[in-house]
Amino acid sequence: MMKWWQKTVVYEVYPKSFNDTTGSGTGDIPGIIEKLDYLKTLGVGAIWLTPVCRSPMVDNGYDISDYFSIDPCWGTMEDMDRLFAEAEKRGIKIVIDLVFNHTSDQNPWFLESKKSRTNEKSDWYIWQDAKPDGSAPTNWRGIFGGSAWTWCEERQQYYLHTFAEQQPDINWANPDVRQALYDAANFWISRGAGGFRIDAIVYIKKPNVYVDGPADGEDGMVSVHAMTCNQPGILDYLHEMKEKVMDGHDIFTVGEANGISPDELDQWVGENGVFDMLFEFSHTNLEFDGVEIWCKPKKWVIADLKKALRNSQAATKDNGWYPAFFENHDLRRSVTHYFPENTDRIMASKAIGTILYTLRGTPFLYQGQELAYVNVDWDDISVYDDISTKGQYELARNEGFTHEEAMKFIQFFSRDSARTPMQWNTDVNAGFSTGKPWLPVHDDCKIYNVETESADPDSALSWYRALAELRVQEDVLVSGDFEELIPCHPSVFAFRRTNESRKAIILVNLSVQEQTYDAAIEENLKVCMCSAKTHISGKLQPLEAVILL
Repeated sequence: MMKWWQKTVVYEVYPKSFNDTTGSGTGDIPGIIEKLDYLKTLGVGAIWLTPVCRSPMVDNGYDISDYFSIDPCWGTMEDMDRLFAEAEKRGIKIVIDLVFNHTSDQNPWFLESKKSRTNEKSDWYIWQDAKPDGSAPTNWRGIFGGSAWTWCEERQQYYLHTFAEQQPDINWANPDVRQALYDAANFWISRGAGGFRIDAIVYIKKPNVYVDGPADGEDGMVSVHAMTCNQPGILDYLHEMKEKVMDGHDIFTVGEANGISPDELDQWVGENGVFDMLFEFSHTNLEFDGVEIWCKPKKWVIADLKKALRNSQAATKDNGWYPAFFENHDLRRSVTHYFPENTDRIMASKAIGTILYTLRGTPFLYQGQELAYVNVDWDDISVYDDISTKGQYELARNEGFTHEEAMKFIQFFSRDSARTPMQWNTDVNAGFSTGKPWLPVHDDCKIYNVETESADPDSALSWYRALAELRVQEDVLVSGDFEELIPCHPSVFAFRRTNESRKAIILVNLSVQEQTYDAAIEENLKVCMCSAKTHISGKLQPLEAVILL
């Protein structure tokens, strides 16, 4: 029997940019409550909420100082309890983002750990002595740029941080640390959490020895990702977490696992794995071998995207379940990412949305994706807020990029492109806030907003709502097997979904040119949805998406 989370749509809310009810310029928990009915129109049965625990907000909540609290900028614990209750009334679960690789440097655990080498939390983080010359223990570069090590005067040692220096890595080798984290997760289950997204989980297990790695950049450093990702023994920790937290609860878990390939998924998901689903990024990292954007991107073609999706579907066919996604708060907007400049963004959005809602798996929709959002094109680095963006800008400059080249790169890859305020209507600040928004509202907000698109039957939003309704009506789009058709076609992604009683065929032209194919693959099924004005059998207009039933 299928689980509830396999049948629904998960919508990621980035609270800071979703809906502001106080005029502060940042979104809040009451603002999410206000929009629950809107989310229901998209078939949403679960909301993945990025972190709302108390935090200094160096990384917008991914630097947690107290796992058992709500930061005042979002509201109160009473607001959070009300969100759980109001969402439940609408059949929506709230999924909590667990940040368990690191904490804030303002977390009491770290403040105690840094005091000395002998206190009761002295080994709750990763501490190492300096090299004989006083330099960092290794030449590892953090994900956000610069050394992955920061000197602590109190202890006369360095501490490791995979991300920003204000985000010290937790020592998972200490069983007391692991239990403290399990207690935090169970606290949120007790309050009503319907599941967990687990952040940066591939980094929690550190190597047995800390050594320099081969330099991969002009700075003589090596990515911390290359040196610590997916270390032997990591799954032992995760199986313990599954036993202590997840087992016995009607929840789902999805891990963020950058660097895990589809052929490794069977160790991570399914009956013998540790998570119900796993975000692996083969289809979003087509340009890169690693995870840092300062390296120059590779060219890719549509066939590479098709292959990545095909492999992920195959890897979860008999074991585990696939979380279908093209966007999140860390990624560029899909219309900008996958399609040439000046592409018809409505058609492109419909093409991506059709794949998202009809692949075998649970669709994960990111706020604004349903409105055909694109990346911002700010040309001043000071406008950007994201700590990673600023660090990557400096890395790009250090690698020899001119300011203009670095800004062009940032415009394409900055995480802030996915974090601009949600556009609700044509009012001031697109209805997001009566105050000054923390990030500028996109300059296309008069056209691409919920109110305007709701009134337009040809809008991206109307298409996404129709897809959600169809997915509820046609069980084959949920339970059916996946089989790719014409895999060798360079531009058309075509696949069949089949269960005991029904068959569906999905055809999506991912190119901006007309494409032809053998009409026999349609198997005389009838057009149910088509993003073009008309569908001609054997031919797809640029970016046309068709569902046949």
